[in-house]
Amino acid sequence: MTAAELGRGLRSGRFSSAEVTRHFLERIDHSNARLNAFVTVVPERAMASARRADATIARGEGGPLTGVPLAHKDIFCTDGVLTSCGSRMLSNFVAPYDATVVERLAAAGMVMLGKTNMDEFAMGSSNETSYFGPVRNPWDGTRVPGGSSGGSAAAVAARIAPVATGTDTGGSIRQPAALTGLTGLKPTYGRVSRYGMVAFASSLDQGGVLAQSVEDAALVLAAMAGYDARDSTSVDVPVPDYVAGLGQSMRGLRIGVIREFFGEGLEEDTGLAVRAALDGYRAMGATLVELSLPNLPLSVPTYYVVAPAECSSNLSRFDGVRFGHRCREPRDLTDLYKRSRGEGFGAEVKRRIMTGTYVLSAGYYDAYYLKAQKVRSLINADFRRAFAEVDVLMGPTTPTPAFAIGAKVDDPITMYLNDIYTIGANLAGLPAISVPCGLVEGLPVGLQLIGPHFSEDRLLAVAHAWQRESDWHRRVPPLFA
Repeated sequence: MTAAELGRGLRSGRFSSAEVTRHFLERIDHSNARLNAFVTVVPERAMASARRADATIARGEGGPLTGVPLAHKDIFCTDGVLTSCGSRMLSNFVAPYDATVVERLAAAGMVMLGKTNMDEFAMGSSNETSYFGPVRNPWDGTRVPGGSSGGSAAAVAARIAPVATGTDTGGSIRQPAALTGLTGLKPTYGRVSRYGMVAFASSLDQGGVLAQSVEDAALVLAAMAGYDARDSTSVDVPVPDYVAGLGQSMRGLRIGVIREFFGEGLEEDTGLAVRAALDGYRAMGATLVELSLPNLPLSVPTYYVVAPAECSSNLSRFDGVRFGHRCREPRDLTDLYKRSRGEGFGAEVKRRIMTGTYVLSAGYYDAYYLKAQKVRSLINADFRRAFAEVDVLMGPTTPTPAFAIGAKVDDPITMYLNDIYTIGANLAGLPAISVPCGLVEGLPVGLQLIGPHFSEDRLLAVAHAWQRESDWHRRVPPLFA
């Protein structure tokens, strides 16, 4: 069942939240060793929350998500529960408060099952950089689930959690959604509060959701979105009723097909699956308009200057003094800093800190960081021009289906290129969603939709129209059906 279906069943009395929660806890216990999707499971806390949800429903109160279980990416602070960010640096950190996302979904009556594995500090595209080991794709255990929200994606795809939170800095919700056959939504920058979400790159990070269906994503976004005075980047704009707008007709919709996404690098069968989905929209009455975003190919080099620069600044707080990993018997303060950070951070995090420190250093700031921000403005301008002509942009989410574990881990540049279609939306702060559109040799393929700022309602309606006409989102990995 989807989260929406579970919610309807709970409100009708077909089953209780305690029964549903126990079911998912049993599935986690049975399957997590094969997937490594969860870092922490909280069965006692989950069952207590489920009993409270049942009492709420019995009083005739609560909402569409009351009593529905979920998993949180281990980058969101959770009061009294380990918040590790997939790193040795925070492998002993128990958060003293809830992130706004956690707080709001709890207020909606959702039941937290636990915290999911992730690339260390959200830095990765395959969920292989975690201190707790790689996550495995439920469709093929020898392949990656995508990253950095790979634990959340694997948990929902394997149906050991009905829905999960994620974060997206350069594609870290949409890319794993595509590789595991899920719906993955990255809202507009500022739509969802970042308070209590451990920062990687502050101008790019955005919380979102991984779900089985667009309806689920709409329900969860409605609960988690909205202004938060505790987050200086939160935008005070109304939150629409996302579910109410899902039944819109596609007749007259103008779809921009991004020419740059269908060139060299896109695997042929993946491209064919995406083209078939575009033909499906044409059959629904939409108009396809091929257009060019000439600066979009520069998004990867731009991102890998901006993001490491911000990461270098944000991660300076992890120094072995206040919280997190501390080396044993430091000789002096300098030794404490150097050994604590050297031991606490993994190779990819160190690579990005070093890159970021370099591009921000005297003599290189103008040559790299300032120039990257100028190119970022050009990319943003390309999107603005495109949305003057069309309502939504479409293309593939990833160039290929899931690749083998270990295939790219020693080649950072090849790994970075796996996010080539997703990074542009982050640089421009735009909402984007990935939905399943086919299988290639038994592995899922994703269709990406990008909309103007704060157009999540339209984006969800357009994505939902595809799911009314197809059943790719209903496919379950054979070993977990």
